[in-house]
Amino acid sequence: MKLQCPIPKILLPIDGSEHSKRALQFAGCLGASFGKGLSGITLLHVMAGSYLSRHLANIDFRAEILKQSEVFKRIKEDHIEKNIKPLLDEGEKILKDSGIEVKIEKLILDGDAAHEIVRIAQEGKFSTIIMARSGVSETRVLGSVANKVIHTASRQTIYIVGQKIFEDKKCPIPKILIPVDGSQYSMKGVEHVACLSGEFKSSLSRITLLRVINLAFFEERIREGIEPEDEAQRILNEAKTVFLEAGVSEGLITTKSKIGKPADEILKEAEEGNYNLIVMGRRGRSALKDLLLGGVSTTILNRCQQPTIAIVSSE
Repeated sequence: MKLQCPIPKILLPIDGSEHSKRALQFAGCLGASFGKGLSGITLLHVMAGSYLSRHLANIDFRAEILKQSEVFKRIKEDHIEKNIKPLLDEGEKILKDSGIEVKIEKLILDGDAAHEIVRIAQEGKFSTIIMARSGVSETRVLGSVANKVIHTASRQTIYIVGQKIFEDKKCPIPKILIPVDGSQYSMKGVEHVACLSGEFKSSLSRITLLRVINLAFFEERIREGIEPEDEAQRILNEAKTVFLEAGVSEGLITTKSKIGKPADEILKEAEEGNYNLIVMGRRGRSALKDLLLGGVSTTILNRCQQPTIAIVSSE
């Protein structure tokens, strides 16, 4: 089974931090592996206006007047030339040094960062958004910009690049964990990784398919005449078949079934298995119903700091 490149067009928001440099390195390695299958990358920097406060703290103008003033225009142009363009040029160099051959677009905007990222992703028909996880402590949730993008950009697959990348210089994702529940959404994650596997086949060391039987519903499934362990094995076999049909070696694939709280068991496996990438499908829900993802995915995003996490769009 031949699968098409799952990330043909990448939007890469950057801010100059060390965290966004990790995202650039990850995107460069991932994108370069697809060669001609990648159609384009756009580097995006959104200016939130903080540069104005540094320069104009003592000027008492109303915002709307200030925006029209020559003072504002001059400060903005100076900031772009001295700070933003060099930042984007550096990002372009990192991508090219990684082996990216397609044209790299550079875009500078004003406004709310999350809103602009999502707007550009939708209008530009990007398939993928790659962002860095900010350097927050393990007790804090995902940064606000990334959090808003994840819960709003439902049509894009989103990679949140973790703090651990490039254990293998040839591949940023040698060990991949895919939680599956039998839904069409989790199968999208399986198909996504099956495609990635075709490009990174020589560098992959392990793909783990994990089915967590929710303890809270165990007895309910029994009453419905469904044996949870048998159901779990069926789900794992279906997912494994996708990889085998895509030409992935059976020796690379591990299947695991556990009983417990799904989020806790996934986090435990992620830590014990030292995975580089966790891939989850996005559920077909509205923003008002568990923020598009469901409680399990949200918990993993907030608590799993080290590996990169991909939320795969069902579209």
